[in-house]
Formats: sequence, structure tokens, C-alpha cells
Amino acid sequence: MAIVAMKHLRLLGMESEREALLKAMQDMECVEISSIDGSEEALKSGFAKPDDKALMSAQEASRAYRTALASLDRFAPEKKGMFRKRQGVSRAAFFSAESEENARTAAETINKDTRRLGEIESERTKNEALRATLAPWLTVDAPLGGADGALAVFFGTAGLNVTDDALKALADSLDGLLTWQQASSDRSLRYLLVMCHGSVKERALSALRDLGFSTVSFRGMTGTAKENDKALAENLAALEKERQEIEQRIAGLGGKREALLEASDRAAIALRREEAKSRLVGTDKVFLLEGWLPADRCAEIEKTLKPFTCAIETREPTEDEYPQVPVQLKNNKLTRPLNMVTEMYSLPAYGTLDPNPLMAPFFILFYGIMMADMGYGLLMMIASVIISKKYRPKGTSGELFSLLGLCGISTFIMGALTGGFFGDFLTQLVAIVSPGTVFALPKLFDPLDDLTMILIGSMALGMVQIVTGMAISLIEKCKRKKFLDAFFEEITWWLVFLGIALAVLKKGTAVLYLGCALVLLGPIVQGKGWGKLTGVFGSLYNHVTGYFGDILSYTRLMALMLAGSVIAQVFNMLAAMPGNVIAFIIISMLGNAMNFGLNLLGCYVHDLRLQCLEFFNKFYVDGGKPFRPMTLDTEYVDLQ
Repeated sequence: MAIVAMKHLRLLGMESEREALLKAMQDMECVEISSIDGSEEALKSGFAKPDDKALMSAQEASRAYRTALASLDRFAPEKKGMFRKRQGVSRAAFFSAESEENARTAAETINKDTRRLGEIESERTKNEALRATLAPWLTVDAPLGGADGALAVFFGTAGLNVTDDALKALADSLDGLLTWQQASSDRSLRYLLVMCHGSVKERALSALRDLGFSTVSFRGMTGTAKENDKALAENLAALEKERQEIEQRIAGLGGKREALLEASDRAAIALRREEAKSRLVGTDKVFLLEGWLPADRCAEIEKTLKPFTCAIETREPTEDEYPQVPVQLKNNKLTRPLNMVTEMYSLPAYGTLDPNPLMAPFFILFYGIMMADMGYGLLMMIASVIISKKYRPKGTSGELFSLLGLCGISTFIMGALTGGFFGDFLTQLVAIVSPGTVFALPKLFDPLDDLTMILIGSMALGMVQIVTGMAISLIEKCKRKKFLDAFFEEITWWLVFLGIALAVLKKGTAVLYLGCALVLLGPIVQGKGWGKLTGVFGSLYNHVTGYFGDILSYTRLMALMLAGSVIAQVFNMLAAMPGNVIAFIIISMLGNAMNFGLNLLGCYVHDLRLQCLEFFNKFYVDGGKPFRPMTLDTEYVDLQ
């Protein structure tokens, strides 16, 4: 398989047909609309960017549906498993005006109630804070608003060091025109009500502050603390009642969930279209569109857009445009699941090679070698089939479970070769059921007894992948007419590898000497000045350590196979100790479940490392930009 060939699209159409034309393009799901640079001649000719009102409206609509769904999930949670089954919906029903109106009404009601819940929570917090402020003053009958005229009233706090004697001395200094009452106290403060004659108000307040007295203000409150606390408590009760009524009302709209899910998908589709519109330029009569589409869809799009009044131009991208050309990988059912691995690393640059078909057999085989258990492989295949058929995941999730199934097949096959079924589960089970009976599944080799063979096999497989990567690099360099680089970077090192193999087999060392001579000659031929001498040592060191490290890295195939097998057998041995079948099955399954979970992720990570670091660095050119056409992709429903 290869990277899909792209063509640049330029379209000039009538403004009155813009919406219908974009919808037709979106139905085709094959056009990525790109932004037009403001410095281009088109903009100088009177074209202008559209305003963003429609885009902002589409964003608000999408946000409203998602907010409503979040509220339903909170107050009317749906009983569901790990995955949600996507309901099939016809396009006619999906885009009907009636469906949109019903969902919009439900979303507005839910979001209005949700906003009110936020207001209630804010009011509740405020009222509870006020009640906490009033709590120390509940024993005081004086009005919180203070007094006017001849009587001055102060509510405030003072430290415990302000004693009654100090307050009595203050009252005496004011000719007995001051009195006080302690409302309450805590571990650090006294809450005091101080009253004095209006004529000594300022003197009293000054003297109180000198003692460390701080006034407390109850702005907006009248009546006593107890009266205000009662009013706040009643208000909190009313707010709580309203909150419960609103939550019940939202929960009662749980039946609108499917309509809201569909509406959320519709809003997402409309938003993608509006985002595409924002990249157009035009006048009040015409608009200009530029973008990219697969070369094999050009005839189809011309046919689809034939009813519209528009001019279409398509052309091959120039090499200077390659960095801007989006990349789409063209794969079959076997290699498509590997897209998630490639995209996790980086898409290949346009005009280079798609690594998926080359990586797929190695990735799937290596995963099976590391996991190597029939029971685990069977679980992976069953999980892949059930989830793919029942929930029909798309995108990265769909690729993940397809890859899980492929790796499950490989794991099952390698498990059959090593005789592993949840480790030695069957052997231990038969020994418990029928003591003295020895049972073991047939196997080609044993991870515990044939370590040397597995180690050599792991490095041999690594060597095969490395040489494959070098062969791809050789072909690509020859295509670019870099014959000298291809000779000294690949062919000379193949001679070295072949020479080492012949020397080990005692078939002579001539090929090894020839290869080493060519390795030393390469930097001399390609270098300049002193670079010829330094290049020899640099090239020799980098290549020897690089290839040696790469090959050793593949010993992880043996290490993970051995670790998984030993851990499974240890759990089975522990489970067999009670000598009871039921206890054995329960303990063994728990242990194997743990081992399976760890290996499921661990093998993926190590396999990913082998592909990205040991294989890709031999030939891969990254930096591709993903192809993102206007689509009808949905998150919750399956359009039919």
C-alpha cells in the first residue's frame, strides 16, 4: 500500500450556492479546505474573509448540546458499560427539522435549569457564610443595624487578653457612659456588644481600638442576629427544595438523551462546515475555495458539483508544496489497524513511503512472541470480535480493537508453539483432579528450557527487520539517484554482516575483510579535507555501536516471553497449594488476569519501541500533515 496521491483544488463559485455546495462536498468526505493566505492575488482583487458570526453561533450550538448531555449524565446517569453502542440512524431522520427542534427545546430547558442550579449553589454558599458570621451573636437581642441619636452601638471582637477589668476601667474613664455585653467567645476571641452615649462615641471607639477591638459590620441587615439567622435558614430550605425540584425535572428529561446525542453530532457536523467556511474568501457575489483531495476522487467531485455554477481547477502539487500536502494512508484490513501506531509516532512525509505494510508482519509477530499464550490470545480475539461487532467503534478505537484481534491470533499461535494456556493451568488442574497424572500440552519449544535458542531467534528476527529497513532505504536512495550513499550505507554493511556469519560458520574471512575495507573507504570517498580522517572513526563508531545496540534491543522478545510464562506458572503453583479445584481456579484466574493486564500493555509498549526506534530510523521520513476533510463523522450515532 502507499500514501494516497493528492491534488490541489481551486474552485470559484456563486455565493448564493455556497451552503449547498459545501454540504455536497461534506457528503463526499474527500475535500480538505485550506486557508487562503491574505497576501495572495485573490485577496488583492476584492475578495475578503467572511465574518465569524456563523462560526461563533455553530460553536455555541455545539457547546449547548454537550452541556445539556453533561447535565443529563450527572442527574440522570445512563446505565452503560465500558463502551456505548452506536445506534443506527438514517440520514433522512438524522437531518430532519423536527428532530432538531425537539432536541433544541430540550437542551434549552436543561441548560436553563443547570444555570439556575449554579445560581442556587452560589446563593447557598453566600447564605451559609452569613449564618456562620451571625452564629456568635445569636444570644444578643440588639438590632444588627445599630442605634441612632444618643446611643451608639458597636458589634466587634477582641482578644482574650481584653478582660472585663480593662473594659470596666474604660467605662470609668468615660464617666460610666459605656457598657458592654459578651455575646460568646472561642479559643482566641471574645465577641462583644459595646454601647455608649453618643457624646463619647469617638473617644470610646478610639480607646476600644487601642485595646485591640475590631468592629464587625452587618451591612444590609436589620433586626436581631436570631431573626436574620431564621430568615437565612428559611431561605436555604427554599433553595434546597428548588434544587431538588430542578434536579428531578432534569432527570425527567432523560428520555431526550438519544435526541440530544443526535443533535450533538449534527452540531459537530455543522461546526466543521462553518470552520471550513471561515477559510474561504469571496465577495457578495462569488467565493473562492482552495484545498486538497485524493487524485482518484477528482472525477467524482466534478460530477457531484456539475449542477452548481462553479469553475473547478485541479493540479498535481509541486515538490515545493509537499510539506503542505496532507497525508492519507491507503491500507487494507490487515495494515489499517497499524495506522494508530504510525500516527502516534508521526505520519510519513508526502512523497515518501507508507510504513504500515512493511511494519505490520513484524509488529504482529513480535507481539505474539512476547505474549505467547493460547489463553491470552483467545481472550484478545474474543474481546476484539465482541467489541467490534457490538459497539462498532470508529477511528483510533476501531483500529485499536482490530489490532488487538490480529495480535491475539499471533499470541495464540505462539502459545500453541510453546504449549502455554494461562501458563501451565491445565497441567496443574489435571494434577489436582487426578493426582499422579502428568499432563502437558504438546509444544515445539519451552521458554524455560530453550533460552539459548529463543535468544538467538530473537536477535535473528531483529536482524531480519533491520536488514529489511536497510533494503527499503537502499531502494529509496536509488530512486533519488543517491547511488554512492546507498552503496556505502547499506551494501558495505551487508557485506560486513555476511562476512561475520561466514566467519562464525568457519567458511572464510575474505568477505568480512572486504566489507570492513569498504566501510573504512566510505568516509574517505565522501568526506572532505580532515573530514576524511575523522569521518572514518566517527562512522565506524556510530555504525558498530548502533547496529550492535539495535540487535541487542530485540532480546526483549525473549525477556518478555520468559517473564510472562514464569509469572503465570508461579500464580498457578500458588493456586494449586490448597489442593482444591475451586480455590485453584479462582486464585489462578486472578493471578492470570493481573499477568494478562500487565503484558497486554507492556508488550505493546516494547513492540512500539522496536518499530519506532530500531526499524523506522533506517528509512522513515516523518513530518506528514494528516488529511482532515470535511466529513459526516459522528461520535454517538451510526449514519446509515
